[in-house]
Amino acid sequence: MEQDLDTLPQLAGPEDLQIILDLIGEAADWLQSRGIDQWQNPWPTREERDERVRKSLCDGDTWLLWDGPTPVATATTCRQAHPKLWKELEQAEPAIYVHRLVVGRKYAGRNIGARLLDWAATRAAREYGALWARVDVWNTNKALHAYYEQLAFRYVRRADYEDCPATTLFERPIRRQPKPLDLARA
Repeated sequence: MEQDLDTLPQLAGPEDLQIILDLIGEAADWLQSRGIDQWQNPWPTREERDERVRKSLCDGDTWLLWDGPTPVATATTCRQAHPKLWKELEQAEPAIYVHRLVVGRKYAGRNIGARLLDWAATRAAREYGALWARVDVWNTNKALHAYYEQLAFRYVRRADYEDCPATTLFERPIRRQPKPLDLARA
């Protein structure tokens, strides 16, 4: 990675829609090459998936990490749980919900996804006292389940919701003294 890599993600806007979709597309191609069905058929349709991405951009929930002019990674974060996935008691706890965490293949293997998760959790803890970092993960992507478990996330449950494939839930407590995001060392 270049030394001038921005160390903090930048808030993305609607003008970044194609960048986000391209990162997702690149990840989908890579997953397919590994025999993983995640994102092969956008859920429930491509148009509805793209609209969710666009809405997250308009709502100020999506972040991009850059290496100069090159997009490195993206994550969408929000305070509110999806009410059909997380139980009422879970929803009452302050948490950060991370969606569409994608690292460009050129930057894979450099711990960027983990550091982006740490950054989001740190930010949420400071801004509104979040106690949990939570993710909903594609049911059939067992390698991704293992990835989150390696990052100290614990399996919560599989939440069956309208045949949505991204409903295996994981969470981890947010450390009280989290490390700041420092991608220059990645």
